[in-house]
Amino acid sequence: METVLVTGGAGFIGSNIAETMALQGYRVVIIDDLSTGKRENIEALLGTGRVQFFRGSVLDAGLLKRTIRANGVSLICHQAAIPSVAKSVLDPVGTSEANITGTANLFQVASEAGCRRIVFASSSAVYGDGPELLKVESMRFRPKSPYAVSKITKELFAGVFSQLHTIEIVGLRYFNVYGRRQDPSSDYAAVIPKFIANALDNMPITIEGDGLQTRDFAYIDDVVEANIKALTKEGISGMVFNIACGSRISILDLARMIIEITASGSAITYLPPRPGDIRDSLADIGNARKYLGFAPEYDIAVGLRETIRWFREAVQTVPDCEPDVALR
Repeated sequence: METVLVTGGAGFIGSNIAETMALQGYRVVIIDDLSTGKRENIEALLGTGRVQFFRGSVLDAGLLKRTIRANGVSLICHQAAIPSVAKSVLDPVGTSEANITGTANLFQVASEAGCRRIVFASSSAVYGDGPELLKVESMRFRPKSPYAVSKITKELFAGVFSQLHTIEIVGLRYFNVYGRRQDPSSDYAAVIPKFIANALDNMPITIEGDGLQTRDFAYIDDVVEANIKALTKEGISGMVFNIACGSRISILDLARMIIEITASGSAITYLPPRPGDIRDSLADIGNARKYLGFAPEYDIAVGLRETIRWFREAVQTVPDCEPDVALR
């Protein structure tokens, strides 16, 4: 089996990718600066003998070179990023440095080291608020935030590097990923972990905007499978794929569903819309089905039940003296 480097591998998505690939027999190397990732996400993996962890940033070219060459890395799954629209509005420079410069740095080092393929995380944010409801990969970019601009730039760099070098690069445009290990305690947490955490505590669930905005959510296991397929399928270099469930739900209905599943007494409250937010999002996943063989197994109802079960189990396994750790 080949050796795969997972950048951001201690984070929500990266740790799940690392875990699954290790179980499938790959040697896995993780680089993460732990700015948003958590060591506890990968602690169990480090004792298996198949996973190594190096604390550091993708901005550190020396670390990347040493790690790739010393471990014979041939595949890279690039998840390291500042993953927040709201934070990018407050700190566009920091977001650009981490997401754009860090990605260009990784592409350059990997190309020089002779790595075979990189799969990187892009986002549905690149589509913005175009008039078309169904988002197709061929649509033009309409960014509404510095975060979206950073993802677009990553895609442009990928196209250039795959033309200039022999390395194969594939992009995945994630649509609102959710599932186990997603952190609701962050100031910039996604809605599903926030809603679940509040519902389990019978606290108010707060919606930004009127709640009628819609999203296409992707459960973590489907996203992991998409990454592994993108790392291994032939003939897809230079392509970018939507990764989602292929159906949408309003944020208000999402909140109501979570309240119902958890049997919560939470009330729903409202705040003004968030700057840079997109009104409606629905993915066309036809290309991912055709070229990756991607077939999502989890609709929103099944995925939410799995996620809520994980949150409940996480709460039960944390000592009473550390009530906040359960939701990380």
